[in-house]
Amino acid sequence: MAPSPSHVVILPSYNTGRRLAGVVADVLARWRPVLLVIDGSTDGSERSLVELSAREPGFQVLMLPHNGGKGAAVLAGLRAARQQGYSHALVMDADGQHPADGIAAFMECSQRRPAAMILGRPVFGPEVPLERLYGRKLSVAVAWVETLGRAIDDPLYGFRVYPVGPLLDVLGPLRGGRRYDFDTVAAVRLFWAGVEPINLASAVRYFTTADGGVSHFRYLRDNITLVLMHARLLLELAVLRWPAVLRHRRAWASAARAAAAAG
Repeated sequence: MAPSPSHVVILPSYNTGRRLAGVVADVLARWRPVLLVIDGSTDGSERSLVELSAREPGFQVLMLPHNGGKGAAVLAGLRAARQQGYSHALVMDADGQHPADGIAAFMECSQRRPAAMILGRPVFGPEVPLERLYGRKLSVAVAWVETLGRAIDDPLYGFRVYPVGPLLDVLGPLRGGRRYDFDTVAAVRLFWAGVEPINLASAVRYFTTADGGVSHFRYLRDNITLVLMHARLLLELAVLRWPAVLRHRRAWASAARAAAAAG
């Protein structure tokens, strides 16, 4: 498989455990290049993969000395990707929750629409924890307010293709968006910056502890983080961003009508 010159897969990982090696193998079977970002892990799950990177073309491991959170790990990966000349990055979880067989379709869509962000719309199986399923509905509704309409199908789902430069431009100078709030902040701020969202269906798997599933979600801490994040976004929308949001929405609607008329 020839590595893509423009699109890279970024896998942020923190103490992912025994599932990590299998996920990396799955991804490498479907796409190259792949950048694994080890976010200060202490469980040793990265050891065999560091060795693999020395002999596997198109696979790199970036080691971060301390755990900074998912957003910090993704941003570190994006900076490395930009330095190496990549224009787009598909970000996905390293625990197998996002099946690798969706990579090709998302990358193909991004290659056709390079100015857009390709956002996953999760298709849940029966094993999904109900508190996750119903709890995210509130975040979806608030994200619709923050974008003045139904533009982002799921602000929490992390299987996405981002244009590297625009995302670093909108998040790099900020202090927020470094932990569990990253996915929402990234999508909303890119929308505000004029990056059109395209939503594609994507399957989700939830693994039990017996299956090697690992969750670093902390209910109280992370929900407080999300509440504060949405409060900041809503305030900024009301004071500053709403004219640009309306302008972007009108421009995209006009372009869609023109494309439909031409087709």
